[in-house]
Amino acid sequence: MAAKNTNTIMLEILQFPFMQRALISGTVLALLLAVLGVFVVIKKMSFYSEGIAHASLAGVAIGVLLSWNPLVTALIFTAGLATLMWFIQKKTTISADSSIGILFTSGMALGILLMSLQRGYQPELISFLFGNILSITNAELILIVVLSVVFLIFLVRQFKQLVIIAFNTELAEASGARVALYEWLFYVMAGVAVVLGIKVLGIVLVTALLVIPVAIGKIVADNLIWFVIASVIAAEVMVWLGLLVSYYADLPSGATIVLVGTVIFILSMFLKDNAIK
Repeated sequence: MAAKNTNTIMLEILQFPFMQRALISGTVLALLLAVLGVFVVIKKMSFYSEGIAHASLAGVAIGVLLSWNPLVTALIFTAGLATLMWFIQKKTTISADSSIGILFTSGMALGILLMSLQRGYQPELISFLFGNILSITNAELILIVVLSVVFLIFLVRQFKQLVIIAFNTELAEASGARVALYEWLFYVMAGVAVVLGIKVLGIVLVTALLVIPVAIGKIVADNLIWFVIASVIAAEVMVWLGLLVSYYADLPSGATIVLVGTVIFILSMFLKDNAIK
């Protein structure tokens, strides 16, 4: 009976095109952000992902002002900003936190300034601030899937190299790896992935899908491979269960996904502590 009810629930949800797009995009993004999140946490770049998310507001505002797709303009703006952050870190003595803080606040300030030029209520801006996975269009879905697949192929093929660079840059350089190129690519990929995730969770909450699944994976896994696998599973459960709860309880999807992840994180800690005892 339970299985029948579950099947009925899924069939009911999948009959709506907007839910189909939400589940497909959410599944793909959860996979991408979980894998990227492992490296973000290892490289201690959580502040970077938070900063790039908030700075992307300027890219969104540019799209709204020019009547272009805000997601596309945000992606272009963020890729350029990520490159600038990487350049400042590599070519100057300014610390990573300082450069991120400066560009983060500057991007936010520019976004607020541009938003003030646009009169009236702007639903696109609200959607990007707080996320609305149910509003994803077919064109945006294609863009999300294509970019996510390209990034995932790169991450899988270069996984060992990226792990070495993440843990020991000197060793990677000694082995002949093009560390600067890999780090630049990672900066851009992480930035672009965060912007894609903004459609799901919004600028305010998107970092949660990078950090919470990885925190859960770190609790339950005892080696790197299982760390990645557990993080991916946690991210997928967050998205799917969050969407189901938000649909039936009529709650904001982004906030529900984050809170579901938080509950899973707390349960993981509790169960781990009990298992140790």
